[in-house]
Amino acid sequence: MTDQNAPGATYEAAGVNIEAGDRAVELIKVWVDKARRPEMVGGIGGFAGLFDVSALKSYDRPLLATSADGVGTKVAIAQAMDKHDTIGFDLVGMLVDDLVVCGAEPLFLTDYIATGRVVPERIAQIVKGIAEACVVAGCALLGGETAEHPGLLGPDEYDVAGSTTGVVEASQLLGPGRVRPGDAIVAMAASGLHSNGYSLVRHVLLNEAGWELDRDVAELGRTLGEELLEPTRIYAKDCLELARATEVRVMSHVTGGGLAANLARVMPEELAATIDRSTWQRPPVFELVREVGNVAEPDLEKTLNCGVGMVAVVAAEDADRAAALLTARGVESWVCGEVSSAGADRAPGSVTLVGAHRS
Repeated sequence: MTDQNAPGATYEAAGVNIEAGDRAVELIKVWVDKARRPEMVGGIGGFAGLFDVSALKSYDRPLLATSADGVGTKVAIAQAMDKHDTIGFDLVGMLVDDLVVCGAEPLFLTDYIATGRVVPERIAQIVKGIAEACVVAGCALLGGETAEHPGLLGPDEYDVAGSTTGVVEASQLLGPGRVRPGDAIVAMAASGLHSNGYSLVRHVLLNEAGWELDRDVAELGRTLGEELLEPTRIYAKDCLELARATEVRVMSHVTGGGLAANLARVMPEELAATIDRSTWQRPPVFELVREVGNVAEPDLEKTLNCGVGMVAVVAAEDADRAAALLTARGVESWVCGEVSSAGADRAPGSVTLVGAHRS
């Protein structure tokens, strides 16, 4: 029989601290304000973010593009290192650079943070990174949600995800239909592992090799943890400028699946592409994973970006100018391959990697 005088159950006793959530909202407001665009209406705290789209009246036929993604198991590195202000760059990079491949300008982004226990200062650090990355990408941080899930996640565990919306003029939409035989493929250097393949990397270096995150690694010139937490490069503004200044046919964001598989997603069936590995030197972290884990080359290339985070297919006559423009903007770039007819010896829409990386 229930004791009517016994204290009743509370939400806080169940593991959810509403006051901590309110405190987190207060702390993140300053960062959200830094990631505003003029089209934002109101502030955070409401049930929905508002964005004035009257500017789209200047478009003849505006197409909205949308993308949703997360960061994956890279968050485990951030948690282990207790450093949470860069993981937002990984989230924003995964989102906006999926939009820009079709020529869309990112307009706004919303985030979702699930955690076992709301620590306001930690939530504020995560949102700080997201907001700073939105500034780099040129989009607004329009809103988001922080959810406390005790029992589902450990007290210091969290995951981040989000979605973004952008716009492109229909006549300027990039895609496979624009690609022509003879087009050049321009590679854009990655800042590191970005946000894909961390299950493999963690298995090889942390679980199997038993390396600690504070281990100094001579080949990397810094600690293992610092390398693994290197933020994802955000290409959005650079790619949009490239599309304005040169004849870009299509772009491909190199994420899970590697360079060949992601480029194949934007290749027309009647054409094929060849990428020459000898046009770049693979950064040390990729060689480290291969050597320590004895990872076969095909497995490495279909899991990690291997030093190329984005590629653009451009008209052959614009190839050198495209690479120079990107490099001048701080994104090391080079011509890495070309497009040809599929022919009898090439599968339609295939992407083939040839040669060996420079040592």
